[in-house]
Amino acid sequence: MVTMKRSGLGFTLIELLVVLAIIATLLSLAAPRYFQHVERSKEAVLHENLATLRDAIDQYHADKGVWPESLAKLADDHYVRAVPVDPVSDSAETWTTVPPADGSGGVYDVHSGAEGAARDGTAYAAW
Repeated sequence: MVTMKRSGLGFTLIELLVVLAIIATLLSLAAPRYFQHVERSKEAVLHENLATLRDAIDQYHADKGVWPESLAKLADDHYVRAVPVDPVSDSAETWTTVPPADGSGGVYDVHSGAEGAARDGTAYAAW
């Protein structure tokens, strides 16, 4: 009987292909869940940023008796440290401001300026 002795200590091509197939299968299961969690976290941060901005607008109005001229005015007067970034559009410049109904100037409310819809089907601009 002749026995063949492996000269190298490396892996065979078949072993490497099996390992790569297992890794690819695991990634195909994990990747979609990861991206769903990223979207869910962006929506949660957007809700929190909107609540923070709306609270700062209300505090500004309660303190000064007028609505802030812009979101930057809230940061200038230290009601917020900085205008938060819209996590969906990745910009602090895309916020959509709503003036008061009585026709006076200023910012009464704020909405996201991001395009598209959330996971529940509502538009980001409606939040």
